[in-house]
Amino acid sequence: MISKEENILFAAEKLFAENGFQGTSTREISKAANVNISMISYYFGSKEKLYEKLVEYRMSEGQFFSKDILERTDINEWEKIERIVDQFAGRVRHHKCFYRIMQREQLHTENPQIVEFLKETKMSFISMYSKILESGIQKGIFTKNPPIYLLHSTVSGTLFYASNAKGMYKEFLNNTEDEEAFEEKYYSELKEHIKYILKDLLGYEENK
Repeated sequence: MISKEENILFAAEKLFAENGFQGTSTREISKAANVNISMISYYFGSKEKLYEKLVEYRMSEGQFFSKDILERTDINEWEKIERIVDQFAGRVRHHKCFYRIMQREQLHTENPQIVEFLKETKMSFISMYSKILESGIQKGIFTKNPPIYLLHSTVSGTLFYASNAKGMYKEFLNNTEDEEAFEEKYYSELKEHIKYILKDLLGYEENK
């Protein structure tokens, strides 16, 4: 069960993704969430604060994962990289609306709070990659030391571009499967493709 606050957040998320922040009214959000418009003021104060809360809510999920993966001692550094790719791809797949909003925000946002959230999240991912890479090199798991910021760009850039282009690739492949079946296979192949690239960039040999 989701809370009333989350219900409003998720309704707003879908509308923000479809219409943009400026193109979405609090009245439309309240209608989509099936709540009185006064509930938005009660929980968030304003549309701007609701928007900031949505970004904070989704970003905090990723930051919690970053902390959790770094602290694990039952898996090695390459396995941590694999889980990062799996988790990131899953979030891009299942939270399409939010990542559509974020891609727009990176180009057009003038909200300093959102800018700070975006920066903090990117920095946390870069820091996570850096710590995993440093540990992996020390243990001999990785033999190459690529620029960390480019490593992160390789993962996120590939995921975002491929996600946005999924419909075009389905058409290119003349794929007639239903959307869910194609998407399952598509993201599975996408994750393996990214891992294959990262193995080469990090100098990881699976069977050495």
